[in-house]
Amino acid sequence: MLPAPRRGAAVPAAIPYCYCSPPRALPARNKYRPPPEAAPQEKEPVRYANLMHDPRVVRGNTYALQVIPACTHLDLFEIQRQREARRKALARKRAKEQVQLTPEPVEGREHVHVQTELYLEEISDRTIEVDTECQTDAFLDRPPTPFFIPAKTGRDVATQIEEGELFDFDIEVEPILEVLVGKTMEQALLEVMEEEELAQLWAHQRAYAELRNAELAEVQRLEEQDRRYREEKERRKLQHIQMLQKQKETTEKIAAWAFAKRYLTDLIPSVFSNLRESGFFYDPIERDIETEFLPWLMTEVEETLEKKVLGRMMLDSLIRTVVEKRLDAFSQEPQSGQTEAPAEEPEPIDAAPQEADEIEAADLPVTASEEGDQPVAEEQLSRRISFQLEEPDQAETEDLETE
Repeated sequence: MLPAPRRGAAVPAAIPYCYCSPPRALPARNKYRPPPEAAPQEKEPVRYANLMHDPRVVRGNTYALQVIPACTHLDLFEIQRQREARRKALARKRAKEQVQLTPEPVEGREHVHVQTELYLEEISDRTIEVDTECQTDAFLDRPPTPFFIPAKTGRDVATQIEEGELFDFDIEVEPILEVLVGKTMEQALLEVMEEEELAQLWAHQRAYAELRNAELAEVQRLEEQDRRYREEKERRKLQHIQMLQKQKETTEKIAAWAFAKRYLTDLIPSVFSNLRESGFFYDPIERDIETEFLPWLMTEVEETLEKKVLGRMMLDSLIRTVVEKRLDAFSQEPQSGQTEAPAEEPEPIDAAPQEADEIEAADLPVTASEEGDQPVAEEQLSRRISFQLEEPDQAETEDLETE
């Protein structure tokens, strides 16, 4: 059912209806009535319990532009009115707090607190204290609880028995003594019989132990004899096997010795000949000559030959220089003042055969006796050659002086 619109209110055509007062949850109130002197409580804003009636919740399609209905202006007016009422209440509260019940004192005076109660009390800073004591009696020990004695229910009766009325000791003690003595004798006999039986058992046990020990000794003797027989048998078998093995080894050694002897009959001479050819067996004197004397002799011969070759080269060079000088001297034209000079030059012609003889003597093999004199001969030869070379030089100087 739609609510009737208010009079004078313009309802827009886009909104079919609206609530005059939207539904809301009842506000929570106190259980008891507030006291009259308490300040008036402010009205709390309405808390919506149902989201369907909360104006802040958007309804419908959220993509479209939201249109605020006209009836929401009423809620805005209501909120404004509540704010005004709250503001006025706060103003009244502040004014009430500022009201002073007692005016300010006049100059030169001051307010003094005065008791207005029915009974006056002395006011002091220190409270009066009074000490009081009280002594109590000491505690006594509790008396022990008496034993419970039940009350008697019957009557006490007494009877007097004279001596010998109940039994006679001498008569009554005889069966007891007979039983005691009989049991003692029987027990003694049983113990004696048990001792004799134990002695017989011990004797039988000793005899059995002796027989058993003798049998064990015999068994051990037989086992030891059997063991010795087995050991002797094994030893004999091992000895026989060793003898056969040694006999086999001896036979193999004899066969190997015979084969080696037959094989080495031709091998030993060939080995010694190869060793001798390889140089393992040699004559020490011959080896010393080959290793020590012959190398020294060859080195000495080489040195001697080198010296001879060097002397020949020097001699050849000297002869070449002399011949070249002579050729130069003879190749020059004879001059007018040198007619006597050719007659005075037969000496170099005679010296040439001497030089040839010396060269031939130098070419001869050098014997062992002449090896020690070779340095002296070479020195003499060099001196003679130098003397012969000096003579043509002196002749040339004399020719130059005569010119």
